Amino acid sequence: MKCENCGFENKDTAKFCTKCGAEFNAGPVAPPAELSSSNNSKYIIIALVIVILILVGCVGYFMGTMNTGDAQSSGAVDNASQEVSSSDDSGNDEGSAKTQTTSSSSSSSKSKSWESIGSYSGSGSGSQTITVPEGQIMVKLSAYPIKNYATNHLYVTGSNGQSGGVDWGSHSDVETRSDSFSYTSSSSETFTIDYYETVSWEVEFYRYQ
Repeated sequence: MKCENCGFENKDTAKFCTKCGAEFNAGPVAPPAELSSSNNSKYIIIALVIVILILVGCVGYFMGTMNTGDAQSSGAVDNASQEVSSSDDSGNDEGSAKTQTTSSSSSSSKSKSWESIGSYSGSGSGSQTITVPEGQIMVKLSAYPIKNYATNHLYVTGSNGQSGGVDWGSHSDVETRSDSFSYTSSSSETFTIDYYETVSWEVEFYRYQ
């Protein structure tokens, strides 16, 4: 049997060429140069596939990293927004609490009462002048005489015509007497305290505030 590859005559029963080793009925054997070229092409293709896979992996990794960074940034922004919102709410609460306290203080300040603004006392005989500020004023006075001479007294007289006082007649009991009066003025007033033959006396001024 003649080898189609190299032309060598082999036995009819031969399955391979004893010269070139080609298998009969299997087609021509590719020359070594062609086999080498084919192998090189395969290596190049494999290398290209590997490079492409590496590039795809790198791109995927960087994309994943960027997405993670964006998610973290977004989360940080959201957290910051929540903190600002929480701070604003706290600020509002605090503002509300201050307003309530102020309102409560205002309510308390509206509850007025009689407050002492001056107290004067002494004994014997004499007089003295004092100045009382404006407002709603109440005057309380009391005295105790030395003897009943019908001239013992304690008088409090204001420049606005308001006055009060105590005295004793010739047949009055020797005892403590008291009096009071009130007025309202938009300006300060001057008061004179006049006392005569007293063991003790006291005058106290109050303002409604």
